[in-house]
Amino acid sequence: MTPLPSSPSSLPQASRWRRREWLQAAGALALLASPGVRSAFAAIPQARGKLVVVMLRGALDGLAAVPATGDPQWAALRASTEAAAGSAPLPLDAMFGLHPALPELHRWYGQGQLLVVHAVASPYRERSHFDAQQLLESGGQRPFELNTGWLGRALDASGQRGVALSPAMPVALRGARGASTWTPARSASPDADLMARIAQTYQNDPALSGLLEQALSQRGTLGAGVREAGMGAGTGSAGAFVGLARQAGRFLAEPGGPDVAWLDFDGWDTHTQQNGRLQRQFTALDSGLAALRESLGERWADTTVLVMTEFGRSVALNGSGGTDHGTGGVAFLAGGAVAGGRVLADWPGLASRDLLDGRDLRPTRDVRSLLAPLLQRHLGVGQAAMGRVLPGAPPAAPDLWRT
Repeated sequence: MTPLPSSPSSLPQASRWRRREWLQAAGALALLASPGVRSAFAAIPQARGKLVVVMLRGALDGLAAVPATGDPQWAALRASTEAAAGSAPLPLDAMFGLHPALPELHRWYGQGQLLVVHAVASPYRERSHFDAQQLLESGGQRPFELNTGWLGRALDASGQRGVALSPAMPVALRGARGASTWTPARSASPDADLMARIAQTYQNDPALSGLLEQALSQRGTLGAGVREAGMGAGTGSAGAFVGLARQAGRFLAEPGGPDVAWLDFDGWDTHTQQNGRLQRQFTALDSGLAALRESLGERWADTTVLVMTEFGRSVALNGSGGTDHGTGGVAFLAGGAVAGGRVLADWPGLASRDLLDGRDLRPTRDVRSLLAPLLQRHLGVGQAAMGRVLPGAPPAAPDLWRT
């Protein structure tokens, strides 16, 4: 074996380093070996797992989803909603329950894989859907302060990919070169009046009328199949959510698939008769999240699902059996590694003196304190980039995942 050269002078002339280069290289190696540099490299977060964000558009009533049954004011404010639901809330702890139409989420809570975050809101306080959604998706401190999204900026910084199961790119993913959209292929349904006039024209031609009847029959069968798969309505509707959530899980579970999926689910603006409407909405949300978990398969273990909404709703019901735009609401974190089985809440209370403006649940936690740790864990966004991705964000909420 040829011995290694003991100094730069023993190398052939063409391979010789100057003394200064040897000293620089030795110094660099020594620096890299120093404890301070090793700890700095260790502090850089490493991306892991998959992230799903579900945006409930229209403002979910957080007190309907997670009723504060242990609060002394609850019975006077909302007892009638429990009676209308037909069954008592599913118990979470001494203070909170879960709407009875969310049995799958309740099961996850019992497994320690669902974290409920109550009395949460963005910095916005003006109760406009349009402005509140823009602020929540952009990640700024004021509506339209930023025209790209917190998730888009994070994806761009990390070089990872995301998909929105939506016809148009949501604000949250704008600014990412690696973001795309997807919707199920569906042919447009013909206008009913047009089809009636065509049928009338063909009624005296047995051949043509027979072909038309056959075509309409086949379309009806296909439409029923699409509806059964959960994709028979608009991409943000209750009918579509289950199918879209299942497809999101398939995308993320594919080898080399995207790292992030975004889902919209609308229909949460419940100004009137909200009990029956929320029963349907919660059933679809529960079924959709169950389908997402099933299609993720083994990837569920390293996936986090964030469910959020632009703001909460008024504490008291209005005269139409609904609730009006409010402030504090609820968010959910779910996943195989989530430190769940608990409600994270600095509860402000429901007494009139404790309410914001005498009508709303007072928020005690900024939703952006949940976004920052999600980006650190799943996209590897470090502190240096976080100021650009989530400018002005509060400190990250700790202990969201099991170690």
